[in-house]
Amino acid sequence: MFTVLIPARHASTRLPGKPLADIAGKPMVVRVAENARRSGAARVVVATDDGRIAEAARGHGVEAVLTRADHPTGTDRLAEAAAQLALAPEAIVVNVQGDEPLLAPALIARTAALLASRPDAAIATACHAIDDVDEAFNPNVVKVVLDAERNALYFSRATIPWARDAFGGGRPGALPRELPIYRHYGLYAYRVAFLLRYPTLAPAPIERAEALEQLRALWHGERIVVEVTDATPAPGVDTPEDLERVRALYAAGAI
Repeated sequence: MFTVLIPARHASTRLPGKPLADIAGKPMVVRVAENARRSGAARVVVATDDGRIAEAARGHGVEAVLTRADHPTGTDRLAEAAAQLALAPEAIVVNVQGDEPLLAPALIARTAALLASRPDAAIATACHAIDDVDEAFNPNVVKVVLDAERNALYFSRATIPWARDAFGGGRPGALPRELPIYRHYGLYAYRVAFLLRYPTLAPAPIERAEALEQLRALWHGERIVVEVTDATPAPGVDTPEDLERVRALYAAGAI
């Protein structure tokens, strides 16, 4: 069994207050929690630094904890929430972002199960194959390189692995069919023992350079195992246009 923690902050550059944005009569963070419950999680908890979000969650029967507002990363916020909830060191926590009401519950369950099956790993995450050149060369798309056991070797905003022959003449018209290039999807499962240790780890130079906090774990020798999905996971809500799209899906009964 596993616990889902949903970090949710009121501040947002492009969509302030988005955890409380209405989706078919309920705040988005509640829709995220309801969706996460379908994964089979033993417990679903919202972790927030804002009393309005905690009150909205509890008002719809969703457990919530208040965390400090000064955490440098979302992982630090999860660590505080796990400590507040007194979760066992061997327990598994899945981080589901508070702006992902369309995330497939089955993917949450598979990521948690993968970590449970791999006692050598501290973290599990997910990825899917890239077959689009624009996606492969987009620095806003994070890539991950895997080893034969589906352990992450590295995460980067760069195009990795770099196909020397295919890319040597510049950006190609198509990707080589045999190139194992994967887009990282920001869903994480953690062992609580590692989650509680994370805030004590020094930030890594590669983490600062790439602005990718999962690189801190690799830098300090932790293993991250990766679930490879067949389909592209549903996008989160980052803009007003994203929000309207999700509202339309709920209104049409597609969710």
